[in-house]
Amino acid sequence: MGLLIVADKKQETRTIGTGLVGLRNLGNTCFMNAILQCLSNTQGLRDYCIRREYQLEGSGSGKKRCELMDVSPPLSQQDAQEFLRFLMDWLHIEINRKTRKTPNIMSLSGNRMSADNLERLRDDEKSMQMWKRYLERDDSKIVDLFVGQLNSTLRCTTCGHRSITFDVFCDLSLPIPKRLAMGGRVTLSECLNLFTAEEELDSDNAPMCEGCNQKKRSTKKLTIQRFPKFLVLHLNRFSFSRYGIRKSTTYVEFPVFGLSLRQCASDKAGNPVYDLYAVCNHTGTVNGGHYTAYCKSGGRWHVYNDSRVSLMQENSIVSSEAYVLFYQLDETRSIR
Repeated sequence: MGLLIVADKKQETRTIGTGLVGLRNLGNTCFMNAILQCLSNTQGLRDYCIRREYQLEGSGSGKKRCELMDVSPPLSQQDAQEFLRFLMDWLHIEINRKTRKTPNIMSLSGNRMSADNLERLRDDEKSMQMWKRYLERDDSKIVDLFVGQLNSTLRCTTCGHRSITFDVFCDLSLPIPKRLAMGGRVTLSECLNLFTAEEELDSDNAPMCEGCNQKKRSTKKLTIQRFPKFLVLHLNRFSFSRYGIRKSTTYVEFPVFGLSLRQCASDKAGNPVYDLYAVCNHTGTVNGGHYTAYCKSGGRWHVYNDSRVSLMQENSIVSSEAYVLFYQLDETRSIR
């Protein structure tokens, strides 16, 4: 059932299977297994790795021997989303097409537009200039597939001056409405609305206003300026309080097909539409939990539970255990 690929450079023949293979738990490594299965079902990244395309790109570090971490058992339970960010950053550094090494994939995040030549540009032109600056140092397959751009707008409530930051992101961490944080049902749309809702910055955390030249009460609003091909959404189920870490068991309803993000888009960012292809789930409590993955392969959904892989029904995908959602842009339905 494998696909034969012949590499032109070395005339090397490799057999590629279906990918329906489990991963052995080496001692609390289910968090790694679930994320790796989701990434393995990300077609653009999977094919790039299997075909070793990084060798043809002349990456300055892609040919090095790569060692991710010591996975000798036993390991303590880790957070899957934190591992995902670490892995994506590590992969980006290894296959960065630029020769200059960068600290991490977010290296040029947070450049506030204050120069006179940039202030004269429209917002969409500013974002494009900042995106080009970012690509001058950070350019990899990870960027091609997963990196998007946020528009963070600060507005002074005294003089009305606007200050805009364009930040890059590999995933979006979405808050769950507090009114239902420990139970009940919400929709993914509500989580996205809360993420992009205008926030008031009072005197305690007021930013410096460039118009008033002093700290002033302001508002802050996030929108998405540039949408990635693969959108990763993290449902922020874990919160900290004086009593410790708590997990939200809220049932978040999310679409399997046709997720429209027009509500989150900046002006002229279009109307992107995404389809779900993988989910990382967390069951149990903060102190004792387990990670699994649901992934779509060959048009059918499968459960990846460490070394076990089995078919599942599409109507079982949405549950209160969903933790990280993986969506792919539908080019045919999206409006740019």
